[in-house]
Amino acid sequence: MNICQGGMNRCSGGRAADGSPYPGSVTEGMTDDQTAQAVQVARLYYHQGLTTDAIARELNLSRPKVSRLLTLARRSGLVEIRIHDPQAHPQSLEAQLRERYPFLRAHVVGVPVGSPEDTWLERVAVATASLLGGVLRPGQTVGLAWGNTLDAVSRALQPRRISNLDFVQLNGSASALDFMSGFVTDTITRFARNYAGRAHLFPVPTFFDDPATKEAMWRERSVRHVLDLQARAEVLLYSVGSRTAHHPSHVYVSGALDPADLTLLDAEGVVGDIATVFYRADGSYRSLSLNARASGPDLSLMQRVPHAICVASGLGKVEALRAALAGRLLNTLVTDENTARALLQPPAGEPSR
Repeated sequence: MNICQGGMNRCSGGRAADGSPYPGSVTEGMTDDQTAQAVQVARLYYHQGLTTDAIARELNLSRPKVSRLLTLARRSGLVEIRIHDPQAHPQSLEAQLRERYPFLRAHVVGVPVGSPEDTWLERVAVATASLLGGVLRPGQTVGLAWGNTLDAVSRALQPRRISNLDFVQLNGSASALDFMSGFVTDTITRFARNYAGRAHLFPVPTFFDDPATKEAMWRERSVRHVLDLQARAEVLLYSVGSRTAHHPSHVYVSGALDPADLTLLDAEGVVGDIATVFYRADGSYRSLSLNARASGPDLSLMQRVPHAICVASGLGKVEALRAALAGRLLNTLVTDENTARALLQPPAGEPSR
């Protein structure tokens, strides 16, 4: 269903030409009679503009039954609502981002004027949860990089069963603090439970003390299983880490890095990280010292998967996000309109484009 400013054009869908649900369709679990009746009610309401009272009389149903069928049609995905407003700021910003970065699928979320960054993140998390509904398919492997942003997304998910989904943690978190708080494991398992999938945790340190220890651990069979799942992922979901964010990334405040590590990051020109793998302002990440000890994946993974979805909100993440785009470390971006607007501005000291 498309709802355009100044008029309505509503539509329904969700089944193949032969009447069967599309593979992985959210109509799975509904009977054919339920689906057919929900579609019938949705067509009368959205296509023909009948009221719920008129539909109830025409189909000999109660008005509450009609309302329940309309709700079912929306929640199950039989009816989809899109808003197309050429004058809207988010859509204009999306077009500008696509022009600047032709490889990028941009999703810009509107936020209330004068609202705090916490509100921006809430809106972006909800939009990301909705986006996932159109991306995830049965049998996929989904890589998740934990952090404040993905924790927010995990809390905004709408329950939906998709068969044979694997959710694999992209970077380790085996510290005493994280084990006690459950911050990381809860995020990963929340995704898996929401979609009735399988959670594959990564019980290794965020950073190893010695690169040789990491190399030895990477040869262990249980660790190799997780690494192989990461390499097979078709969907990646992550944010960019930044020390200057409104809420600094978890890796910077959890004690995983000591003052000497932070000094080294500054000396090597690091501006951000993805899954605790660091990168420079131009998006390059090779030869950075701490990456030899990091548990996150080689960032070339983000450059080759079909859906490398970066979720980033807040002005403190703009520099890290701009660098990730320079290195093509994402192909899909979900952000808020204020962050998008700042991203389109030239960096300090550079002339306007």
